[in-house]
Amino acid sequence: MYEFHQKVLFKHCDPAGIVFFPRYYEMVNDCVEAFFADVLDWPFEAMHQKGAVPTRAIETEFLAPSRHGDALVLEMRIVALGRTSCAYTLTARCDGAPRFTHRATLVNVTADGRPTAWPTPVAVTLAQWKDLP
Repeated sequence: MYEFHQKVLFKHCDPAGIVFFPRYYEMVNDCVEAFFADVLDWPFEAMHQKGAVPTRAIETEFLAPSRHGDALVLEMRIVALGRTSCAYTLTARCDGAPRFTHRATLVNVTADGRPTAWPTPVAVTLAQWKDLP
């Protein structure tokens, strides 16, 4: 499991002082971007010169509100791997209590938006992470 730590900042909150739900998607993307850089050694700034990994499917369940100052831990797991895509799950927790769960599928595409196979080193590493409990 890959862990990404995110403190809830003022910019994430609505006037009621809780995270405005679209800001969670920014946090998720920050986690995915860090995973690609830290684990796959394929940072977005390098990848986006030749293609991208847009989201094909997404599902999120909001379980409890997060508030300004909360320390979230986003736990990401690769759950499925195809030739051009991968699915992951993510659970965000604060002090061990779940705040939201998330599942998405990413597709590796060329600069013109056509699905393409993962580069071999990326595919090998994704497969290793998929096999982790």
